[in-house]
Amino acid sequence: MRLSDILKNIKTVSVEGSLDVEITGVDIDSRRVEKGHLFVAMRGTQTDGHQYIAKAIEQGAAAILCEESPVGKGADASSCGSATIVTVSSTETAVGPVATAFYGNPSEKLTLVGVTGTNGKTTIATLLYNMFRALGHKCGLLSTVCNYINGKPIPATHTTPDAIELNRLLAQMVDEGCEYAFMECSSHAIAQQRIGGLKFAGGIFTNLTRDHLDYHKTVENYRNAKKMFFDSLPKGSFAITNADDKNGLFMVQNTKATVKTYSVRQMADFKARIVECHFEGMYLEIDGHEVGVQFIGKFNVSNLLAVYAAAIMLGKEPEEVLVVMSTLKSVAGRLEPIASPEGWTAIVDYAHTPDALENVLNAIHEVLQGKSQPSTLKSQISPKVITVCGAGGNRDKGKRPLMAQEAVKQSDRVIITSDNPRFEEPQDIINDMLAGLTPQQMKKVVSITDRREAIRTACMMAQKGDVILIAGKGHEDYQEIKGVKHHFDDREVVREVTLSPLS
Repeated sequence: MRLSDILKNIKTVSVEGSLDVEITGVDIDSRRVEKGHLFVAMRGTQTDGHQYIAKAIEQGAAAILCEESPVGKGADASSCGSATIVTVSSTETAVGPVATAFYGNPSEKLTLVGVTGTNGKTTIATLLYNMFRALGHKCGLLSTVCNYINGKPIPATHTTPDAIELNRLLAQMVDEGCEYAFMECSSHAIAQQRIGGLKFAGGIFTNLTRDHLDYHKTVENYRNAKKMFFDSLPKGSFAITNADDKNGLFMVQNTKATVKTYSVRQMADFKARIVECHFEGMYLEIDGHEVGVQFIGKFNVSNLLAVYAAAIMLGKEPEEVLVVMSTLKSVAGRLEPIASPEGWTAIVDYAHTPDALENVLNAIHEVLQGKSQPSTLKSQISPKVITVCGAGGNRDKGKRPLMAQEAVKQSDRVIITSDNPRFEEPQDIINDMLAGLTPQQMKKVVSITDRREAIRTACMMAQKGDVILIAGKGHEDYQEIKGVKHHFDDREVVREVTLSPLS
């Protein structure tokens, strides 16, 4: 594709060289640059791509898109060879439209729906993907757990890929004949304009609680990043928002999209309530129709209601949506139960914020206190809840004591352990969590730095009918320590214990 065509929707500051050059690839990582590529110099949180312009040219870049031309900044025109140098006011703003143009505007060739919020993004996007495939459509999915192109898995490294990778994946979906694509839109991706240039048919807001303040600094910045997504939705699209969240209507107050609300507590366009619940699932009433689902917890009722609402807004009939909904299963690592021969149940969940932890523990207690408990629980007068949790390193430290407080409030015993410490010392993270507890609360808490040992200890504590919540990592199959990812899967550890019970 000609450079002039790639830049047709970009306002340039200056151009040094010809725009009539053929571009065979677009990169923001200089290590991937090949002959004929366009290198976009991005100012990241860790490194500045402008430092690698010379390397990109050396590797054969046909053009450079940057904010500061290397000519006059320690280099002369001859050092740039034949590469065209294009400057813009912001490469962060430009990279989305550039990637969209290079890959042929793939989001305009399928129906793209984005999901944003603190919790529930993965569940909602994945269930929509599974539902529409069950309804006979070819679909794509972009999510935290894994990306899929009509059933073919492609490993995910970020909740939302960078703009170039994102458009490349969407273009592959178009090539494979996908009609729909469902994607998570993280606050980082929205703020960094990774989704710039994409055309969304609709957007869904789940909820908003404290998270990612290491990046956004304030809750207001975090909230406003989410709102930017709805502000940018085009006329003719839809915006589905959670009326039960205090930020639900704020998100859509400036959108051009058609607004619809969903709720489990108040009047809304889409309404649901729990009729009956147990560990195997729930019976729900959604807009006057009863349906059995293989999920538990009020927060999952909200998630399923968002899925239902989106399907209706995409033109599906309520009856066919509910039939498929009854067959859907939980996403990996989201309230994933593992039963032991001894009669206790372990639940592995990705909950890594105070609100998410509260929601999961609420869901467990809803079942334990309900009228439809499994027979294994009826024999127990007061089944106990044992929670294993930690907090990630090099992330928002303010939520650490809040995580510990939520765990203690609704658990009989709590084991504070290591999560993904990254470049921090695990014990320092644990100490931050314990600092939020009173001496009285500490009586039910132990700390075990080794996560494997912490899970094994929880299993040793559990009696028949008890529930162990292992929170924080969910689907993840690694622990990140000092920049290295080591294989570790909470579910594998639990299954090892159930196969070889400890005495």
